[in-house]
Amino acid sequence: MSGRPIFTRPARLAAIVPYVWMLLLFLVPFGFVLKISLSQSALSQPPYLPTFAIAMDDAAWRAALGLLSVDSFRLLLTDNLYVLSYLRSLVVALVSTALLLAIGYPIAYGMARLPLRWQPVAMMLVIVPFWTSFLIRIYAWITILQHDGLLNQVLLALRIVAEPVVWLSTDSAMYLGMIYSYLPFMILPLYATLSKMDPALLEAANDLGASPRRAFWSITLPLSLPGVAAGWLLCFIPITGEFVIPDLLAGSESSMIGQTLWLEFFTNKDWPVASAIAIVLLLVLLTPLAIYNRLQRRQLEAR
Repeated sequence: MSGRPIFTRPARLAAIVPYVWMLLLFLVPFGFVLKISLSQSALSQPPYLPTFAIAMDDAAWRAALGLLSVDSFRLLLTDNLYVLSYLRSLVVALVSTALLLAIGYPIAYGMARLPLRWQPVAMMLVIVPFWTSFLIRIYAWITILQHDGLLNQVLLALRIVAEPVVWLSTDSAMYLGMIYSYLPFMILPLYATLSKMDPALLEAANDLGASPRRAFWSITLPLSLPGVAAGWLLCFIPITGEFVIPDLLAGSESSMIGQTLWLEFFTNKDWPVASAIAIVLLLVLLTPLAIYNRLQRRQLEAR
């Protein structure tokens, strides 16, 4: 065997690129946000103290470091406004993701059972909504759900209701917007997993006397769990921090954490509290990712 290393210099450089990307586009911005969250709100520009500069001497650096505190994080734990916003966001994300799974799984299963020549067409139909601006699609739902919108006109024409129903500014409208917007994120990973399943497994189960229902619960569902987990994470994480859909479609009785973050940053100009909200939200969303990675590691070790 030759003494040449397994990885050549270009290969090592290519392996470094993701770490450089994470450093520049995640860790460095996160460091700035963390510093602001430890600062104090002030009527200045920028609206927080202390600020640091490379030209500062040692005494100025020590004085600035002494002004850093965890008051913003303490406020998040003691003020019910923020606690309830986090809880509402988690509840909405859980309910929305469960509905997405209940709707998306049959669609993905049907796509995977289509003839091969029709599967690309079905996938294209799922992806088509991405070709339109997300904001425009949400505003379209406002037009559909408003008092004299298309939905009420259809219901009145079919005599299903006697008078227009209040759809807009309700949780029902919000969940409808969530399902419509995030359904492709649930369908695509499920379809990718189900389409790789060997049909011979179901044929063998049928030959052994298993009913279609038992074959689904014993074979199809366990083999599709990686797609379920991927779709769940792809929907749950962004829905938790969603701002546009609840702000435009939901009522104002209680806000999700994305709306609270926007309020603190742009209306109250309290950048330290807004930064603390963002950091706590990041830590909350890292929990399911850590659990998923741990389960994946256990599966690899079991093999």
